[in-house]
Formats: sequence, C-alpha cells, structure tokens
Amino acid sequence: MTKVSIDAIKALRDRTGAGLMDCKNALVATNSDIAKAIVWLKEKGITKAANKAGRIAAEGRSWILVNGSKALIFEVNSETDFVSESAAFGEFTKKVGELLLAKQPKDLASAQELIKPLIADYTLKLGEKIDLRRFQFVDLPEGDIFGTYIHKQGKIAVLAILKGGDQEFADNIAMCVCGNDPKYLSDKDIPASVLAEQTKIETVASENDPKFKTKPAAIQKKIIEGRVHKILSENVFTEQEYILDTTKTIGQVLKESNATLVTAYRFETGEGIEKKAENFAAEVAAQLK
Repeated sequence: MTKVSIDAIKALRDRTGAGLMDCKNALVATNSDIAKAIVWLKEKGITKAANKAGRIAAEGRSWILVNGSKALIFEVNSETDFVSESAAFGEFTKKVGELLLAKQPKDLASAQELIKPLIADYTLKLGEKIDLRRFQFVDLPEGDIFGTYIHKQGKIAVLAILKGGDQEFADNIAMCVCGNDPKYLSDKDIPASVLAEQTKIETVASENDPKFKTKPAAIQKKIIEGRVHKILSENVFTEQEYILDTTKTIGQVLKESNATLVTAYRFETGEGIEKKAENFAAEVAAQLK
C-alpha cells in the first residue's frame, strides 16, 4: 500500500472538508496527488460545495482596484491560506473586484447576490467555502491622490487619499498606515469620551504623587495634559514614526511634502472573525483508536 503523509492528509482535508480516512483513501488511490485526490473525492460524492455553508472562512485576501477617480477596497475569504495563496483564488479576487467596480452594488447583500455565480464556480474549483465579506467604494476629490498598499498577497490592504505630495509619497503613506495600524489619523479624531476617560485616569494617578500636590494648579493641569497626550499619541498616525525615516514623525514628513492625509481605509484579512481552534494530532489519534 502507498504510504501517505500526515501533512498530505491535512492539506486535503483542509481543502475538501472530507473525513480523515476518506482523505487517506483518496491519496492512496491517487499516489498522493492532491489535485487528483480532490477529483476522486468529488467523484465519490464525498465532498460537495453545498456542504460548506456552515464552515468558517477566515483566511483570504484584502484587495484594491482603482479606476480613474473611483477606487474599491474589499475582502474576500477562504477557509485556508493554502487556497487563498493560490493562483485560482487570485483570479477569483480579480474577477470579484472588476464586477463590483463595474456594477457598484449599493450594499453587501446586493454584492453577494451579484457575485453568486462566481462563488458557486470557484467553490467547486477550490474545494472549500469562499465568500465576499466587505467592500468600500471611494471617490477621489479633484486634485487629490490615491495611495495604495497591499501587504503579503492581501493579508492587509490600505487605501489612502492625500491632498498634495506625489504618487510615490502617497503609496508610502499607505504603507505606513498598514505597518503602524493607527486608531486615529490625527489628534482631532480622538473622541471626546476617550480624552475625558484618559484625563480622569491621569488625574487620579497624579493625586497619589506627593510631589505633584506641591505644584501650582496651572502646572498640575499642564502635567496631566502632557501625560494624556503622550499616551494617546501612540495611537495617532501623525505622531507615529515614519517607517522610511524613523527620526521623523508622520506629521513632520507630511508637512515637508506639503501634503495632508484626508482619509485612509485599512482592511486586515480575517480581523474580528473567530477562527475554529483545531488539534489535528489529537484528531488523528482519536480516529486511529
């Protein structure tokens, strides 16, 4: 009998959702050729796209397409990175983006209905559940520039709009949004409730400092404001380091380039999706028993 590796069984199971013994039998029958094993399972009726509806698709790609003054940032999902990194999934991603840009559906439900034929086709081709999770159309104001950055084949995508600067600089700023993952683009974006809560925390902490109590009220106020700014600025984009020159802040390089970051969209693939934890070794041991 042909010896089948555990890694091959896991890869086939990830792609098809078939049971471990079915995967092993398929690999034995096809001399460990995963593509042929998928076909073998389909011919036996063991794996069907219709059975994948309840499975979790937490991998995938976040992508960007730009057409003149209109841009689209979107996320499509698969169950495994094995599939999401494949050429076929890249083809699926491109087709979804082009269709969305052409038809511009008004909401997610309309978009999912629009691409339903693509979903059905590529679910069968790829052997696992795939889906469109979210999208955002962005219009470019006249005279502004789109900055784009896609990290690691779509693990993170950033679409930014800059007023001023040039294309290279706009793309670099998008890359910084990707790497720094800021909560706020500028101080003005910090909610009043967040500012008030942090001020309260620092006020209480300062009251426990004997040296602080000896200072005039005006100085105490400035000290608290300084502490609040230091903590919150760690999450403010303009206060963060510029990746390409860490001696400068983002705010400094924007000023030097006579540019302003108008807005930015950052999609990280799978963020917020609770992934199913699996212990493959334990599962194999249980089935062998």
